[in-house]
Amino acid sequence: MATEVQKSARRGIGQRSVAGALVLLRSMHSLYAALLFLGLAVLSLAVMLLLPGLPARRAAARCAARLALTLAGMPLRARLPAQLPEPCIVVANHESYLDGIVLCALLPTRFGFVIKREMSRVPLAGLLLERLGAQFVERGGKGGSTRDALRVMRAAQRGGSLAFFPEGTFRAEPGLLPFHIGAFAAAERAGAAVLPLVIRGTRHCLPPASGLVRPGLITVNALAALEPAGGTHDAALLRAAAHAAIGAALAGPAQGSRAHAGKTSD
Repeated sequence: MATEVQKSARRGIGQRSVAGALVLLRSMHSLYAALLFLGLAVLSLAVMLLLPGLPARRAAARCAARLALTLAGMPLRARLPAQLPEPCIVVANHESYLDGIVLCALLPTRFGFVIKREMSRVPLAGLLLERLGAQFVERGGKGGSTRDALRVMRAAQRGGSLAFFPEGTFRAEPGLLPFHIGAFAAAERAGAAVLPLVIRGTRHCLPPASGLVRPGLITVNALAALEPAGGTHDAALLRAAAHAAIGAALAGPAQGSRAHAGKTSD
């Protein structure tokens, strides 16, 4: 009996030791990833302040985003059309602070990001996003929100391609939130195609309720583009169609839509 008790105790100690070692390794990786992202952000900002042209700044940011994800152990697999529509409004689900970095790593330099105005007040990130030509918008229903929406719609009308997270935020619990109308109103005004993207893996790599960064695969899959019909759109119908398509893809198999996959990024 004593021998069995001793064996059980040793197994318990061994399991606790393994669990403790895993916690230590995860903490060390998280610290490494945080320092990596911070260091590359500072370096990128220095480059952004020196580069004169917006396309060049966006190209540099794209390289930095890809490098950060690779070095942090977050390989990126993407299935995008060989040619994205032009002009184009990209809409994607939002699960983590990593989502913006992922789209920055993937999308061509003609794309600008539409981001909540709170980010403009984050010291390093705000200046970096400003140098990348981000469009900051208020999420409330006041006059500033209306002015921001009109500014974004004018940018789309001038042929600008924009990327949105139409949920506006993310939460600790998984699940697709309702979409705001802004992205789809801009598409309606510009007669631009709406391209829904499905992002997976970022919630695992940087959970909303945790400060620990974990390695893991991140995938991005393009769904069927919602093309202009007769040169006009209906923003509410576009919103409903995009939400239904992304929601169905998230609930379905992990590979997402293959019908429009023309390009794979690693």
